[in-house]
Amino acid sequence: MSEEVLHQLAATLEARKQADPDSSYVARLYAKGLDAILKKVGEEAAETLLAAKNGDPKHLIHETADLWFHTLVMLAHQGLGPEAVLEELHRRFGTSGLTEKAARSSH
Repeated sequence: MSEEVLHQLAATLEARKQADPDSSYVARLYAKGLDAILKKVGEEAAETLLAAKNGDPKHLIHETADLWFHTLVMLAHQGLGPEAVLEELHRRFGTSGLTEKAARSSH
């Protein structure tokens, strides 16, 4: 079910690329360009960190949802979707984080 929500959201975000910026928040973000999208991701990341620091689980979940949403907007703007990230997580699954990090730094 959770993966299904990601795919439905990704499809909606793709559709918003054709929407009128005056009628869609996401279309407005796309129209403003990558820098505006990245700024929003950064803002949401900071808000997520503050929510975690404050220790309120409900607020943390809310802010994490905002962060994930805006990250999906960023991916869609770059022609990517959640499937690419899920595949990468699947590739890493079962591999030690230390091993995976060492492999990245050797490139």
